Amino acid sequence: MTVAGLFAGIGGIELGFKKAGFEILWANEIDKNACKTYRLNYQHTLYECDIKELNEKEVEKVDVLTAGFPCQAFSIAGYQKGFDDDRGNVYFEILRFIDAIEPQVVFLENVKNLKSHDKGNTFKVIKKSLEDRGYYIKDKVINSCDYLPQNRERIYIVAFKNKKAFDSFNFPKPKKIIQTIHDIIEPTAEDRFYYHNSKYYKQLKEEMKNRDTIYQWRRVYVRENKSNLCPTLTANMGTGGHNVPLIIDSKDIRKLTPDECAKFQGFDEIIFPEDLALSHRYKQIGNSVTVPVIEAIAKEILKAFECANLSMNSKNVALRKSA
Repeated sequence: MTVAGLFAGIGGIELGFKKAGFEILWANEIDKNACKTYRLNYQHTLYECDIKELNEKEVEKVDVLTAGFPCQAFSIAGYQKGFDDDRGNVYFEILRFIDAIEPQVVFLENVKNLKSHDKGNTFKVIKKSLEDRGYYIKDKVINSCDYLPQNRERIYIVAFKNKKAFDSFNFPKPKKIIQTIHDIIEPTAEDRFYYHNSKYYKQLKEEMKNRDTIYQWRRVYVRENKSNLCPTLTANMGTGGHNVPLIIDSKDIRKLTPDECAKFQGFDEIIFPEDLALSHRYKQIGNSVTVPVIEAIAKEILKAFECANLSMNSKNVALRKSA
């Protein structure tokens, strides 16, 4: 089964589907730095442009169209402008590709606040727009901590063209994770990640005592995550001013490295461009998805395809052969 990704970032959704056994044909991303990282890690076609400039009639048809569309417009941490925000309006660009490609499945990911935004009206618009196109929709908020030690709640929307596949689909059951933060955090890191020269070091030293958890610097105070999970990784965690995840390792107090953050998102390994600034590395990981969650959902989609006998007979396979 084939997949294409809109708003691909560094390819977390594509990686999850690939791990589940899907073939990725193409993806689209506008951020030039994210594209540099993407190209180092994947070989399939990447359209580096604004989605508004991408011709929906010139891309290959696929069985599954995915989109982790910008969440800031709906996030509690943002201004919650929704469709009044240009970042929220890009959802209607997704519909343009759905109309042209007519995928068997549409897979969407966003912040959990999407469902309650504007008293539920935003979600109603999204749901109706898919139902009007003949899709059957299921959605669920899943926390990444069901798969690895990061607290990260996101809503996942899976829309099926085929009723039998829809009826056969179930979101994956939570896994009992045995991994801890110590399985991800390295004993030490490069000197540039330590805070011993920071003006906040004295305060951090006084308040950070537990090596079994991750703290956050919240501009003027230290927050301990007593759940022994990594807090939700954010796009701005590399800027130094807010939400910076901090730990005590065998050497001293330091922030998580980009590679450690990537592992908390479920990337087994990732290659960053050598000249890519640390702030961009953190941003790319914070904007990405938790790969094991995507993989688990993708496997259930594949099962639903098989139950509906769509694995070799999807409409889009026929369309590709006749094109």
